[in-house]
Amino acid sequence: MKKHHQIVIIGGGTGGIMVAAQLKRAKKGLDIAIIDPTETHTYQPANTLVAGGLMEYDATIRSEKKLIPSGVAWIKEFVSDIQPEQNEVGLKNGGIITYDYLVNATGIQINLDGIKGLKEAYGKNGVCSNYIDPRYTWELMQEFKGGNALFTQPTTPIKCPGAPQKIMYLMGDYIADKNFKEDTNIIFATPGTMIFGVQPFKDELENYLKKYNIKQRYGYKLVEIDGEKKEAIYERLELPNGNDSYVVNDERNAAGCMGYVWEDGVKREVQEVNSPFQMEERGTQYIIKYDMLHLAPPQSAPTWFQNTKLANQEGPNKGWMAVDKHSMQSTKFPNVFGVGDVTDLPTARTGAAIRKQAPVVVKNIVKLMDGQVADCKKYNGYSSCPLVVSHNKMLLAEFGYDGVRMSDPILSKFFNTGKASYPMWILKKYGLPFMYWNLMLKGYDF
Repeated sequence: MKKHHQIVIIGGGTGGIMVAAQLKRAKKGLDIAIIDPTETHTYQPANTLVAGGLMEYDATIRSEKKLIPSGVAWIKEFVSDIQPEQNEVGLKNGGIITYDYLVNATGIQINLDGIKGLKEAYGKNGVCSNYIDPRYTWELMQEFKGGNALFTQPTTPIKCPGAPQKIMYLMGDYIADKNFKEDTNIIFATPGTMIFGVQPFKDELENYLKKYNIKQRYGYKLVEIDGEKKEAIYERLELPNGNDSYVVNDERNAAGCMGYVWEDGVKREVQEVNSPFQMEERGTQYIIKYDMLHLAPPQSAPTWFQNTKLANQEGPNKGWMAVDKHSMQSTKFPNVFGVGDVTDLPTARTGAAIRKQAPVVVKNIVKLMDGQVADCKKYNGYSSCPLVVSHNKMLLAEFGYDGVRMSDPILSKFFNTGKASYPMWILKKYGLPFMYWNLMLKGYDF
């Protein structure tokens, strides 16, 4: 089976729906098709709220059918290949879809086999992830009565890089409310070198690290999870500029003084412990015991896409779609564009980034259709991360390429978005979901 559409969009997530809806508004009579097999559409930014018991999971789900813009064909199939030289998209069922213009919005893939032992431990042994099932995270939080709550992330790029932190702050707020703060160690272990790379958000987040007494490990690469023993095994990465600040907010106990460790949920006193939460060194590896472990799993572009001619085949961005960072146009095929998480853009992979990328893609496609050059290069790397720090406070980190701080011109008139506040929390819980469902996915450019 071979069928042709003027514009083909791979992926019916945020990027695919937004581009389709904006194209329909930009030019009448376009023949557009979205290829996506998924029946439901999830508002993923709310996963943190679900995991913290602050929103019902069902409130984050909508029918994909109801979100497909009117007049856009929906091909409910899996894509298996792209042949851009022939303007063809291969389907898993053997069908072929041809196009004049292609938009790749395939998103990001979760790889549970990217860390030894993760696939076997996930969903049990106290191992959870908001990227997979935030309901299980909330279940573990409610069951938690003290011990080591470990929050960690991989060395791969991930969607919404702030997400591994958000749930950690909510955990700190939760245990303070339940009055077992003294019996809990919250640990953040990351391969990164700092909590956040843009000011003033970095300083504000550090205030909450202190408030919740979060013990930090920087340059820590997670290499294995032993679910039966409830151990996370790390190796240390070299920190830049000779920095040796691997450990922050974790004073080692003086020899001979009493400390404690947790074994099978029971607090036991020991002498000469290395740290308040018992970290063992085995050669070049560092083992952290946990009672609850939340992690962002390793992620990548979809496996099938990595082998196409649209993907980088070497270098640090291997596997990700090669696009011009300002126009979103493929660097290899001028009638192909990328949007969202699958691209190799040097900025955070968030829905807010897609909100600014989609209009650029649309304008460039319309230009090409009108016989012009795709010279709209207005995407400046904008991304934002609503960082929830408690059950009623949030700060909005906005930034662009090279870590330059940016601010919404309307919000910044009324709020200091770099300071966690209740009004920002209202925006997170009510304002942003409303804008997502009723403005973004309906093609409004704002």
